[in-house]
Amino acid sequence: MNSGHSTEEYRMDQKGSDHDARRLPAVELGDALFRGAAELERTATGVVPHRLPAWVRTRGADGQLLMAEAQPAAVRLAFLTDSTAVELDVLPTRFGFRGGPVRADGVYDVDVDGAHSSRFTAEGGNRVWMDLQTGEQTLEPGAASTLRLDLPPGRTRVDIWLPYAETTELRQLRANGAVGPVGDDRPVWVHYGSSISQGSNAATAAGIWPVVAARAAGTDVVDLGFSGAAMLDPFVARVMRDTPADLLSLKIGINIVGGDVMRRRAFAPAVHGFLDTLREGHPDAPILVVSPLYCGIHEETPGPGAFDPEAMAVGETRFIATGDAGERAAGRLALADIRQILRDLVAERAADDPNLHYLDGRELYGPEDAERFPMPDRLHPDADAHRLVGERFVPLGLERFLPAR
Repeated sequence: MNSGHSTEEYRMDQKGSDHDARRLPAVELGDALFRGAAELERTATGVVPHRLPAWVRTRGADGQLLMAEAQPAAVRLAFLTDSTAVELDVLPTRFGFRGGPVRADGVYDVDVDGAHSSRFTAEGGNRVWMDLQTGEQTLEPGAASTLRLDLPPGRTRVDIWLPYAETTELRQLRANGAVGPVGDDRPVWVHYGSSISQGSNAATAAGIWPVVAARAAGTDVVDLGFSGAAMLDPFVARVMRDTPADLLSLKIGINIVGGDVMRRRAFAPAVHGFLDTLREGHPDAPILVVSPLYCGIHEETPGPGAFDPEAMAVGETRFIATGDAGERAAGRLALADIRQILRDLVAERAADDPNLHYLDGRELYGPEDAERFPMPDRLHPDADAHRLVGERFVPLGLERFLPAR
């Protein structure tokens, strides 16, 4: 998008009135131009991609899930075009905690004919500030930005990956040539998980580990990673049941422990129920159950997790575990318990379901990796670790279970 700036340094400038007078022809932002979204919300000024359909959003989903599903992790605008100039008007809405560290603005990644081309951050945008003490939210409205992509002559495939941790309203798409949907016959991988699967602490839109894996394996990914909200909700299982998929994977556990939302007695039946629902729509597809990545604070200590007040006091974000390891015998869960339950549960079910498989998450990121690439906030891997997890998931998950095409 726009030449003359390095892909690492470029920030889009707002375009002025002279630019507005020379606008390219508008292109309809139809559903067929999006990949990885469940549906588009039509607003008065554009479209907002959602990763869960509207019927789920009326099922009493809590605010954390509603915020996360509206953040378009692994959602991309994908199209074929013979244009040499493409412009996209976007209005991001970013979230932060009042008095806490400010998260860096989201970064778009652009692929042209399957190869990474450029990356950008949209200036302006809305800002929602959340008060940790009261839960009150305050909106600071901002302006939209225009992103411009200059392309070589000829027919080209363009994928614009949207930032994973901010809501994006796409106001208008414009181009000086024809724009049409991509006919895609790649295998579809549908993945469910937590904030790590959504992308927390990754550097860019395509730097989140599911996208790293999908791009490396030539796979079409649907990312249902929800920050702080992977709670085995039955309505999410129904969405996955009804979504076409060649492979389904579930990375389960860190939010269950961090939120302290289940005991041992409730957890195993909830996993069984989730898997039963998936099998209603995907009777023969491979399903891979992935236990949590290594996370030192919760390996032997149950939740709930919390912000570290000492870190917050100096403008940093770190997490702590506040549970009591002595209560594990009474059914409270640490990550070690989650892994044992999942391993045994999958082994039991696999006797009648040969397409159900288990992967220990420590094979993707284990104690040795935590030494090399420590989690900066003690809960989420950094950009290098996201790349490591994605690269490891290719042979352990995608190449192992997806049909070659």
